[in-house]
Amino acid sequence: MLKSLLSACAITLAAPAAWAACASDAEVAAFVESYAAKTPAKALAAGASMADALCTQAKLVLSMEPHLGAVAGYKAGLTSRPAQERFGTDEPVQGLLYENMMLQDGATVDVRWGAVPMVEADLVLVVKDAGINTAETPEESLAHTAAIRPFIELPDLALAKGEPITPVTITAMGVGARLGVLGSPVAVEEPAAMARMLEEMTVTMHDGAGDVLVQAPGRAVLGNPVNSALWLRSKGIVFKAGDLISVGSFGPLFPPQKTKGGVSVTYQGLPGNPTVSVSFAE
Repeated sequence: MLKSLLSACAITLAAPAAWAACASDAEVAAFVESYAAKTPAKALAAGASMADALCTQAKLVLSMEPHLGAVAGYKAGLTSRPAQERFGTDEPVQGLLYENMMLQDGATVDVRWGAVPMVEADLVLVVKDAGINTAETPEESLAHTAAIRPFIELPDLALAKGEPITPVTITAMGVGARLGVLGSPVAVEEPAAMARMLEEMTVTMHDGAGDVLVQAPGRAVLGNPVNSALWLRSKGIVFKAGDLISVGSFGPLFPPQKTKGGVSVTYQGLPGNPTVSVSFAE
């Protein structure tokens, strides 16, 4: 994907000046400086096109890797209809995952892990082989998926108060990648059965006091969470073995201060009804 993003960047930079709005090196550097300091940032690519946002994201990746490690996979955002309606779009947005952002089940994280930290109930697919790149249905995609992993993403919306938060600016800043907590892998043994389970499961996120914050069916994400992988592929991403794919949030995002010390997410209907949890330290 990085190669395709850089190609888009080159095309945008070659366009007439009146068209090009890819963020400058100075703007990207300023964003990364704010990101590293966990202070609110100025939006990148505000008022630009989605092509310019992807160009900006490609430039940002090169500056983010020293902080977050190598690219480990890909993420889809705005994958639910309510989220798309809120941001005035009819499709998801695309971003990346990094090696150093991944934490293990039960991790404790400082409650101020970012400038605008949020919590979401998510799910990760682990790519088994490149055959996923020719899949056309969730079942076919799962035949090339090694495992499903519970996932609590801890994104950072990053932007200062008053800065525009739109599909374009969300894309430009990489869809908020900061941290995430991975649960134990659930092997994909029967793709057809797993496709049904993913669509029909109930995803529930509880706060630290046991109260329900989110409860949604698997189909809340694009009809089936695996459709996030198909959508990313439709945007030119080529997956390889070992890639992680974050399918997007099953419900609204919450600031960690409203979670009473942490959250746990349960996937009722997947084999073993797996869970994943994270605690937040003041």
